[in-house]
Amino acid sequence: MTLLHYDFVVRALLGALFTGLAAPAVGTYLVQRRLSLLGDGIGHVSVTGVALGLLTGTSPTYTAVVVAVLGAVVIELIRATGRTSGDVALALLFYGGIAGGVLITGLAGQSAATLNTYLFGSITTISDSDVVVTAVLAAIVVAVAIGFSPQLFSVAQDPDFARVSGLNVRAYNLLVSVLAAVTVTVAMRTVGLLLVSALMVVPVATSQQVVRGFRVTLFSAMALGTSVSLVGVTTSAYVDVAPGASIVLLALACFVITYPVGSWQRARRRRSAPFDAGPEDGYGVDTGHTEVPEEHVHRHGEDCGHVAVPHGGHVDYVHDGHRHAAHGGHYDEH
Repeated sequence: MTLLHYDFVVRALLGALFTGLAAPAVGTYLVQRRLSLLGDGIGHVSVTGVALGLLTGTSPTYTAVVVAVLGAVVIELIRATGRTSGDVALALLFYGGIAGGVLITGLAGQSAATLNTYLFGSITTISDSDVVVTAVLAAIVVAVAIGFSPQLFSVAQDPDFARVSGLNVRAYNLLVSVLAAVTVTVAMRTVGLLLVSALMVVPVATSQQVVRGFRVTLFSAMALGTSVSLVGVTTSAYVDVAPGASIVLLALACFVITYPVGSWQRARRRRSAPFDAGPEDGYGVDTGHTEVPEEHVHRHGEDCGHVAVPHGGHVDYVHDGHRHAAHGGHYDEH
């Protein structure tokens, strides 16, 4: 409790709290889309944004947000056109972002030590205004990630089915990329631009070892990210080590501990159901269904307002708290 008497420790813990909530919330969708390294690429681009802030004498946080969002939009457009593969687009961000940041930092007359505080985090130097900006950005990220979770999950799970179901796949993919860019700048002072991707991905991977279902994974990853962030900052205050490194290593330790548990649970499920008769989807809904011998009076379509979820060879619609799909004179209900 003595640590809480110091204002810089309180600010550090608040920054860790907001970062721990926001990073895994976005990371859940990145893992679902198999774009775990997107946060790393955006982090490299943000180096250029930080350097522009140092060069112009403005807040590096604000310039990093602008440059990170622009970088996220560019990489999503490159991926959408199909002319360049995702890994090549990420490589362009990696090399261009870090080179531009180092070059502009030199032009600004700043030393490498200044840039290192953003590359590897420097949460103990966070100011009151930084805490406010971090809190506002984290609140926006969490609200969007949870509020749009049905649509974002559908797009991440199967974009082709989501597209034919009437969802604007490109817009939602772009939204996830922008959220990732904002999250990177939120975590910039906590774990650093080079380690931010770990806080976005590792808590999600750890949660997937022990829980099932998309929403459970989302909230458990946020809880785990918050816990390791707070414990990492507290540990660094007592042991005098870098907070960012402590947070990431704690998250990795959790994954190492839970991996055997996850392997045992998967093996147990295979023994009890060797033919996998009813696996769950990302909503935690069993893929089995009940046939209801009644004609569904409501006709679903692109503009019906109900969330479409791909399921096997057809599309279910989320309606009145459950999912169903009309088939001729009856409908299947989950």
